Amino acid sequence: MRESYSGTCPACGGEIQITHHRLEIPHFPDLLLVSIACETCGYRHTDTIILGEGDPVRWTVQVKEPKDLSIRVVRSTTGTIRIPELGMAIEPGTACEGFITNIEGVISRFEEAVEVILADPENEGEREAALRAKGALAAAREAAFPFTVILEDPAGNSMLVSDKAKKAVLVEGET
Repeated sequence: MRESYSGTCPACGGEIQITHHRLEIPHFPDLLLVSIACETCGYRHTDTIILGEGDPVRWTVQVKEPKDLSIRVVRSTTGTIRIPELGMAIEPGTACEGFITNIEGVISRFEEAVEVILADPENEGEREAALRAKGALAAAREAAFPFTVILEDPAGNSMLVSDKAKKAVLVEGET
């Protein structure tokens, strides 16, 4: 079901179009995709909202070859993604958005964060650490070494969509 209506742009106050699109994915709670676009100032925002709650869950998958980078990642606003071998994580926060991507897309998000640090490092040590992270991410993007993707969600609304992914109940206090 798709609905569209007018609203007010949070950036400039102009008129915007807000579109809601409800999706049904087998074996997963319904999703609401929300997109906002302002033609006046160019403001855009998208979000994926999960319309249910399940049991706390931990998904893990080993990335061993380039085709594993295409494994689908569905992360709700309560999900945490970790790649221990890289020492990196995407965690929930106050302005957290859910998203649907693949493992390569998760790596791209990490690369964007590293680029922000490289644009204005606080000191030489931070710059060097960011450059090392950039190199490690480039190698991960090629699946040049095996690494683990862990997706944990206390609300049970996140998922790694692959036969290779392992699902386990997340025990309270275990994250």
